[in-house]
Amino acid sequence: MYTEEHNSYTSTKVLAKQGVTAVGGILGGVGLLLMGALPPIGGILLGAIAGVVGIGTLLSKDPAEKKPGTILTVAGCLAIASRVGIPLIKPLAGAFLGLGALGFLALGIWNGIKFFKGLKRRG
Repeated sequence: MYTEEHNSYTSTKVLAKQGVTAVGGILGGVGLLLMGALPPIGGILLGAIAGVVGIGTLLSKDPAEKKPGTILTVAGCLAIASRVGIPLIKPLAGAFLGLGALGFLALGIWNGIKFFKGLKRRG
């Protein structure tokens, strides 16, 4: 995803992207875990807020905001679906919410490791 120079240090641009991705991934994972851990009304409320913000981001004209908007919208829908009492959908949505949280945390940690390795090479 990010290009790194093998004989030289990691560029500032690449380090910045890795750092932002690391922080975003970790915060996203913690946010999804919170959505799943809150009491039902809190999970529904937080899911609705995430969904509305995600839809607002999707309506933006900036193409770079489409992916985060999609992720927020899906996370909001999953949070709501994991709290609503539909027997077949509730456990699946909860499982996907948990898997998404683990995926975001793993992405954040991996990019954090790459960020610190690149930072160490510079110093």
